[in-house]
Amino acid sequence: MEKIKSQKNIPLLNKTLLFSLVLFIVLTSSKPKVNQIEIPSGFPKITVPEDNPLSEAKIELGKKLFFEKLLSRDSSISCATCHNPKYAFTDGLLKAKGIKEREVTRNTPTLTNIAYNTSFLRDGVNPSLEAQVIVPIHEKNEFDFHILLAAERLKKKKEYVDLSLAAFGEVPNPKVISNAIASYERTLISGNSRYDHFTFQKDSSALSKNELRGMHLFNKHNCVSCHSGFNFTSGEVVNNGLYKDYPDIGKMRVSLDPKDKGAFKVPTLRNVAITAPYMHDGSIKSLEAVIDHYTKGGFENPNKDERIKGMSLSKNDKQDLVAFLKCLTDSSFINR
Repeated sequence: MEKIKSQKNIPLLNKTLLFSLVLFIVLTSSKPKVNQIEIPSGFPKITVPEDNPLSEAKIELGKKLFFEKLLSRDSSISCATCHNPKYAFTDGLLKAKGIKEREVTRNTPTLTNIAYNTSFLRDGVNPSLEAQVIVPIHEKNEFDFHILLAAERLKKKKEYVDLSLAAFGEVPNPKVISNAIASYERTLISGNSRYDHFTFQKDSSALSKNELRGMHLFNKHNCVSCHSGFNFTSGEVVNNGLYKDYPDIGKMRVSLDPKDKGAFKVPTLRNVAITAPYMHDGSIKSLEAVIDHYTKGGFENPNKDERIKGMSLSKNDKQDLVAFLKCLTDSSFINR
């Protein structure tokens, strides 16, 4: 009898072992998560403010608010109007448009990997992601509203009251709005391009010969001095010689320092193939034209960064550089 009983237990034992093995594989092979965010291979840990720790509830509320048109005066646009996921959280326009088709003065920057930014807005004058959230709400050519009035609207919606209480233990208010949206935006991590497969996952077949040659040229001609690191940006605020005289004075509008005239943040190049048009004012339409600008060394300007000197590139060189830039596209990020 004992022998028969043991035989009956064998299938159950095998199932238990199999389940344990599968669970072990899943747990050990999955990418690390930090504060509810999956960190791609080769990426550093995200720094989250102590006064706004991440939680699933905050992220859920923040995502809903990101797509919520009630935050604009006439309830016609949301954050996602200008930061559309299918364009890597840009809008494809020369310059963004707010309520009543009012044109914003600058091109919409991508939110790709914005959690790693240390300064915000095109000229880098805003110190935090939480503070940046408030800017478009108050800006006349964007939402043309006030965050206090937006909070009053949300208080009238039971769903938002419930989500807010779950996330913050408070009803909707300015802090809830800014902290929740910032929490959601910190989840917009892009690190699954073919470049990432080649560099961090060691897949030697991920890039073509032309793309590899383009990457070599990118490093050789010191593009990497500004577009550096895992996120392809140094985060610096510099003048890139786009104009002899800048209609938009850039960082100088806040610093009042003439040396900052025409200085704008170095953008990430991740997903750059789908974030056209380029530059702070959307004045360059294609990657090819961007490369032409830097090949010529830009326009003479007293504040132009000394690293922008021009370079000698053949037609094939330019094509290979464009091919490399296109391999930074993360389709899973765009289709999230």
